[in-house]
Amino acid sequence: MDDEISDENLMLSYCNGDADAFEVLYQRHKGPLYRFILRQSGHDFVEELFQDIWLKVINSRMSYQVKATFKTWLYHIARNRIIDHYRRHNLRPLNNDSDSLSAISGAERIQPENQLEAGNQHELLMHAIAELPRDQKEAFLLKEEAGLDIAQIASTTGVSYEAAKSRLRYAYKKLRDQLEFIHEHR
Repeated sequence: MDDEISDENLMLSYCNGDADAFEVLYQRHKGPLYRFILRQSGHDFVEELFQDIWLKVINSRMSYQVKATFKTWLYHIARNRIIDHYRRHNLRPLNNDSDSLSAISGAERIQPENQLEAGNQHELLMHAIAELPRDQKEAFLLKEEAGLDIAQIASTTGVSYEAAKSRLRYAYKKLRDQLEFIHEHR
């Protein structure tokens, strides 16, 4: 399949029985979706939630309609599934679990001389993200992991455009302030 085919057209093709279209969608979105779930729920539940979300996509294929971007629809499903999981298991959302967040590795570090510094910076960033208020963290992860724009974040989270924009702005400010503070006191 061509990378130029939109997600929405791929999903519509999948709805019409094209299994290869689903494979392309899965390959495009599996990494960012997995990281979004991991940073929202931690290691204990990520695999279960990841599978449940893709199963929901599969089971919803016959009722799928293009009302928003596929990405917005996918992350709306993910967000709802994470919220349902918390409710069903009487859990509190992940806020300050820097251990699970610091275990996230975007890629293997090839240069050994950079490993310690890069590891420290990665850990500091993951800790700073974990310290964000839940709504700000969610907006930040939807922007940075999922690549959603502000309108898509608003649609996914069910808030106004201005509220989504505000959450994102405050998240970036808090991250910047916290990382600057850490850098100045090193």
